[in-house]
Amino acid sequence: MKNCLLVLSGGMDSVTMLHEYKDQIALAVTFNYGSNHNAREIECARYNCDLLGIELVEVHLDFIGKLFNSSLLSGADAIPEGHYADENMKSTVVPFRNGIMLAAAAGLAESRGLNAVMIANHSGDHAIYPDCRSGFIRAMGQAIAEGTYDHIQLLAPYTDINKGEIAKHGKALGIDYSHTYSCYKGGAKHCGKCGTCVERREAMAEAGIDDPTEYED
Repeated sequence: MKNCLLVLSGGMDSVTMLHEYKDQIALAVTFNYGSNHNAREIECARYNCDLLGIELVEVHLDFIGKLFNSSLLSGADAIPEGHYADENMKSTVVPFRNGIMLAAAAGLAESRGLNAVMIANHSGDHAIYPDCRSGFIRAMGQAIAEGTYDHIQLLAPYTDINKGEIAKHGKALGIDYSHTYSCYKGGAKHCGKCGTCVERREAMAEAGIDDPTEYED
């Protein structure tokens, strides 16, 4: 039964979840909040939803781009290079982004009569992003359940696995990852050097996938 709403960015993780749980997902929502790579991600979200025949709703959160501080909102030149684990990658945090998006997603799910919201956070996010950690997911899940008449569930099945494991799921499903986007700089080609590009490359290698991504380097 299709009773879930998926928060879908258009990156590898949420696109994998879209394909893996397609029989349970009635609706996907993507958020336009002014990040460097938003437009390219949303294009990929649309492609994959069209491919699977799943409705996609785009929600604009313009206030985030206007009011919040993050290198992810400040143009390609502001994005640091290096691995996700590096201290400088903290500049890419968009404060409480997942909390804001999940609150909107929960309201949309209840409005559509759906009983669960899904998010594709994973263990590789935990070191840098507080709103991807298991403690946050538990607390936000409780808030969503308590704050909705139908006690909507928050489902985050990738919380305890890394991006390489997610890519293995995608490989088994035959997902074409050329229709996903990751680079925080937002260029026509992936830069290959920012934290999310490095992690993307490592995940593809771990999964044994012939990486279809176009990189600048």
